[in-house]
Amino acid sequence: MGDSKQPNHHFVLVHGLGHGAWCWYKLTTLLRSAGHRATAIDLSASGIHPTIFRDIHNFDEYAKPLIDFLVSLPHDDRVILVGHSFGGLSLALAMERFPNKISLAVFLTAFMPDTASPPAHVINEDYTLATTLVRVGSFFQEELTNLPAFSMGRYGSVDRAFVICGEDKIIPRDYQIWMLENYAVEVVKEIEEADHMAMLSKPKELFELLMEIAH
Repeated sequence: MGDSKQPNHHFVLVHGLGHGAWCWYKLTTLLRSAGHRATAIDLSASGIHPTIFRDIHNFDEYAKPLIDFLVSLPHDDRVILVGHSFGGLSLALAMERFPNKISLAVFLTAFMPDTASPPAHVINEDYTLATTLVRVGSFFQEELTNLPAFSMGRYGSVDRAFVICGEDKIIPRDYQIWMLENYAVEVVKEIEEADHMAMLSKPKELFELLMEIAH
């Protein structure tokens, strides 16, 4: 008789600007209780990462902890990336660099670039204004505007899913839908009553969706 047990996955959780690994604490508890591995990353100058924001000179340096983590994985390990908000751009960079190490990328009400426009194309002005109140920092707007689009052969080759948060006031539902219309996604789910911080306000619902998407 075959083994019907669901496979265990390794989820790597990537926060948005002004947050840190701490924002995933409810979700990591649920994932680990279900037998999965969960790693929440502090990007540079975020959470308890010791770097000072003014010492970060470009987007690569900001995303370096995620990139370093993926480099450290055994060559045959594949992870599920989950990126929130501005963390979607860190996901995209990781997908471009290491498509073979990522089995699935989940954009949780996150900026999701396409393969035709510079990465900054998806950052809306309202988000830029709102998050300047959270923490002094840079959106690397000029750099991301001048970077080439992510490639179809690498970034575009990774399976993607998008989780819409229906009550998000930072990245409104209409804007999330625009990103999906701009760049089609294989799997789209929605938590209708979730605000921008779904991992804190609707952790159980998010966990259940991730289980559905991963399996």
